[in-house]
Amino acid sequence: MNHIGIDVSGKELRVVVSVNGKHRKAQSYENTPEDHKRLVALIQKLQGESIVCMEATGMHHFDLAVALSHSKTITVTVINPKAAHNFAKALMQRCKTDSIDADTLASYAERMPLIEWRRPSEEALALRALARRISATNKIKAQVKNQLGALMLTQETPEVILAQTKSLIGTLEEQIASFRINALNIVNRNRELREVFALITSMKGIAEASAIQLLGELLTMPDDLTVKQWVAYAGLDPKHFESGSSVVKKTRISKAGNRYIRQALYMPALVASRSEPHVAAYYKHLQEKCGLLKIQAICAVMRKILHAIYGMLRSRQPFDGRMFFRMETA
Repeated sequence: MNHIGIDVSGKELRVVVSVNGKHRKAQSYENTPEDHKRLVALIQKLQGESIVCMEATGMHHFDLAVALSHSKTITVTVINPKAAHNFAKALMQRCKTDSIDADTLASYAERMPLIEWRRPSEEALALRALARRISATNKIKAQVKNQLGALMLTQETPEVILAQTKSLIGTLEEQIASFRINALNIVNRNRELREVFALITSMKGIAEASAIQLLGELLTMPDDLTVKQWVAYAGLDPKHFESGSSVVKKTRISKAGNRYIRQALYMPALVASRSEPHVAAYYKHLQEKCGLLKIQAICAVMRKILHAIYGMLRSRQPFDGRMFFRMETA
């Protein structure tokens, strides 16, 4: 059995291979699809089966874990960073570098019980890819629309530029529509996905577009996460900053998580704060009773909606406003 530790960052992978308990020198790869293939090929050349251990580092580890999971001879385990940190302390590690972290993860794979990382379904991975492409295309469309607005402010802009810019916007809208149709086809072909989609859209404010974005991210998350871990994964957990008795900064959301979930929750939070009575009452309560600013209240509503989605998916019950916020009776 071979044991491989991989320290993952946004741009780089530091890899330590252990064969028969002998740790080899750390190797460096880029965190790109091309180098993922190179790394898989390297591991497959080793004799016997291999266990690859890495930390759960936001979104950076996910694509690598998926690439590794395609191989029948590779077992992937993704551990909590706190577990890796405490294991390093138990080994009395005095230094911390990417190479040392990778070596520690290889040792963790050798000594600790294996908890195998489960690869999401093909439907979930396809939805995630489509949802993220929709998000990226929407961003490009917004940029082009802003450019068109600037071009129309002057009479010196040639008509051909205006025509081509409008045509580009139309093309982007067609692409977005095509991506959404494909995503809905995936949902409609799978009974489980249809039920989950119906539960999420039972809340006023979450329409097809937002539901696709949310499903694309939530379905690829581990099944055993708690609602607090969902919130942390989305980067909607409060971030406190205090130092001594004089430095106390305002509490903000951490944003140390999946930005796609935050983007997908923003519009539903705005719409529900106006159109869903219990959400609107909660939004009003946050401002009038808790003294939150509008943007702070919206972030709190986003977090509460994520709690509601978690509850709906666990209980298999549609949205119930009374569970979201109990309105005061006159």
